[in-house]
Amino acid sequence: MNDILVGKGDVLVQLLAKYGNRHGLIAGATGTGKSVSLMVLAEGFSRLGVPVFMADVKGDVSGLSMAGTTNEKITSRIQQIGIEGYVNEANPTVFWDLYGKKGHPIRTTVSEFGPTLFNRILELNETQSGVLDIAFKLADDEGLLLLDLNDLRALLNFVSENKTDISKKYGLVSPASVAAIQRALLRLEQEGGEEFFGEPALDLNDLMRQDMSGRGIINLLTADQLILKPRLYSSFLLWLLSELFENLPEMGDLDKPKLVFIFDEAHLLFQDCPPALQQRVEQVVRLIRSKGVGVYFCSQNPDDIPDVILGQLGNRIQHALRAYTPRDQKAVKTAAETFVQNPKLDVAKVISELAVGEALVSMLLDKGIPAPVERAYICPPRCRMGAISDEERATVRNRSPVGGKYDTPIDRESAYEVLNKAVQGEPVKNEKISDKAKAPAAPAATPAEPPSKLNEFLWGTKRRQGAVEAAAKSATRTVANGLGRQLLRGLLGGLLGGKRR
Repeated sequence: MNDILVGKGDVLVQLLAKYGNRHGLIAGATGTGKSVSLMVLAEGFSRLGVPVFMADVKGDVSGLSMAGTTNEKITSRIQQIGIEGYVNEANPTVFWDLYGKKGHPIRTTVSEFGPTLFNRILELNETQSGVLDIAFKLADDEGLLLLDLNDLRALLNFVSENKTDISKKYGLVSPASVAAIQRALLRLEQEGGEEFFGEPALDLNDLMRQDMSGRGIINLLTADQLILKPRLYSSFLLWLLSELFENLPEMGDLDKPKLVFIFDEAHLLFQDCPPALQQRVEQVVRLIRSKGVGVYFCSQNPDDIPDVILGQLGNRIQHALRAYTPRDQKAVKTAAETFVQNPKLDVAKVISELAVGEALVSMLLDKGIPAPVERAYICPPRCRMGAISDEERATVRNRSPVGGKYDTPIDRESAYEVLNKAVQGEPVKNEKISDKAKAPAAPAATPAEPPSKLNEFLWGTKRRQGAVEAAAKSATRTVANGLGRQLLRGLLGGLLGGKRR
């Protein structure tokens, strides 16, 4: 079997496996059947042996893990389409959850996530983003491991305490900006974001597994709570997509994809997206095809997706749109214009007339040519159409092949421990950090006993200025010229034990 039966109009509509990495779009208003179409695609790819990663935003996609039941409506649809060999069956499924409650924890390190995506989820302004960039650069230069949010917070404290030296080398560091970043990190922690950063970090190979029978495993990210934090949700999926792009080798044209990535609620990715980040998304979508990854965006309106990306999506399933507002009317027009026209259909009119379970569908034919759009009845999935119980979820999770690897967190020595040791004066391997983190030596204290003549001369008394202070003030007044600067360094260096950091 080299294709996925999607539905039937005047002819059968099939997604060819060799064009599964040409990306796709599933769009339509709420309640028109998008989730069912997603499930049909996911289990179709799974039967082809292709692993799938997708988010379960409402909880109903979890039914992929359980066999469905046949009723009168499903039987009628099977006969209407002419599906052969239809049997109810469960799909091999692994549940993931950023919060670790309804699936295996899915983590990455602070370093791997990087400053660009942190800027987005923390909603930093340009100045604050610059300070965070400096902090990450400093960590790279000093060899500090940034694994969790404790490491990042410790690094920011270090940057603030050593702002003078760091500003000279990397650029101006403002304590106010550091404080703003710290407050944003606190908000992220309160929202549960700290669970996402740490070890063991996700191994991409664990998303690209097959079960013992050769079926691709469907990886479901539980996102019913995560979707309430839209920036974290979209930034996480963008990070994962970028990791796939950066780490997978070039594969060229394959008989079928190595992985299919389904991005539900895709409009969140482009909402308030900085231009530089949007360009990055466009680049990844355009080039990741050659690495064997198919990306499928799911959203309500096609115009939620930028035109540059929309033009890359060759496989289309368009459910009903309701043209109640000017924006809806524009979306209908946009959707109609993206299809290869079928002389038998008035696409703009039909979009508003589609019933639940119907869609306008266009898939790529041989040689990558888009097929004329068909008004099609979508196939029923073979799994359960609906959410599963907590007990059923626990059963699936307990037989997962990766549970022992990710369920227990690891906390090894990283920036937090190194910087704390340096501040406390304990031996650390990183000598540069050890030197910078030492507290400045206090000036020589005035003895409790009556001062000697030499001490009085050097340090003065409460009523009279000493030679050191007088010389320092005199040197400071002449610091504008080169001789004055040399005098200041020589005098203070000689009397106070060297230049301080």
